[in-house]
Amino acid sequence: MDKISASLSNSTKIIITTHKSPDGDAIGSSLALYRFLKKKGKEVAVIVPDAFPEFLNWMEGTDLIYKYDEDSEACDQLIGDADIIFSLDYNSLTRIADLRNPIEKSEAVKIVIDHHQDPQEFADHYFVDTDSCSTCQLVYEFIENLGELEKLDKTIGECIYCGIMTDTGSFRFPSTTSKTHQIIAHLIDLGVENSKIHQEVYDNSSEHRLRLLGYALTEKMVVLSEHKAAYISLSQEELKRFSFKKGDTEGLVNYALSITGIKFAALITEKEDMISLSLRSKDDFYVNKIANEHFSGGGHIYAAGGMLETSLEEAISRVESVMKANG
Repeated sequence: MDKISASLSNSTKIIITTHKSPDGDAIGSSLALYRFLKKKGKEVAVIVPDAFPEFLNWMEGTDLIYKYDEDSEACDQLIGDADIIFSLDYNSLTRIADLRNPIEKSEAVKIVIDHHQDPQEFADHYFVDTDSCSTCQLVYEFIENLGELEKLDKTIGECIYCGIMTDTGSFRFPSTTSKTHQIIAHLIDLGVENSKIHQEVYDNSSEHRLRLLGYALTEKMVVLSEHKAAYISLSQEELKRFSFKKGDTEGLVNYALSITGIKFAALITEKEDMISLSLRSKDDFYVNKIANEHFSGGGHIYAAGGMLETSLEEAISRVESVMKANG
């Protein structure tokens, strides 16, 4: 922290980056750190690889975020001029798609704030805790370690709250600790309206999203009871039928995991150039190992992701085989 503090003192231009397909923790942590660094008088920009769900647009500052896939030239210029680059909520450059190239070339000081297992060596400083529930909690603790919690305000608090809430499944996952609740209490004392944030994120669905949910659960969910596993698969054609927008399948895999007796669940989604896998587990089943060994992925013990460069049918067959072999 002494070295990081010194780097911050000697810097003017700072870039904050996060992973591809940003979620609540990624956007929340990025905007919270953005607002904090702006209060310190820094020139700051947030750059994400691609778009994020519309239900996160209520957070102040989302309209200022650069999307690399839409404006790479401006982003390359910002990264080239940066003194410091923060990597939030990812531990490998493979997680940031084409944004990887300018980050690798940059001579800026690189700082990682993250909670995923097995961090890769690409940065100068690491503020990492794999037991932490979220990167947003780590951003709070990062500011705390700098001795500058007095700079927190309602706006920063809303961003941190959102990330902690979404990455803990509304505070129900095992990674939620007493420290997490102490942080939440502080944020509420700052004026953060917890019920309003929950409403913005979870009670703000389009009709198309709900119809997709109904279709996925009634027509596409396969339950392998004897193997304590279940999965849902969705093709590009099916997603288009329900006017799919990014974020519409957020949390869908958790419905399969909520079935009594199920310990391992997967959402198999056909993308334009590959198959995306969202994996969840509970109790004594650790899904991050499955993601790493079989699906070129990784993540947390109970929440991980992966990918396959196959057809959807082949991906379904592969997932079924893995579930039967491990169930």
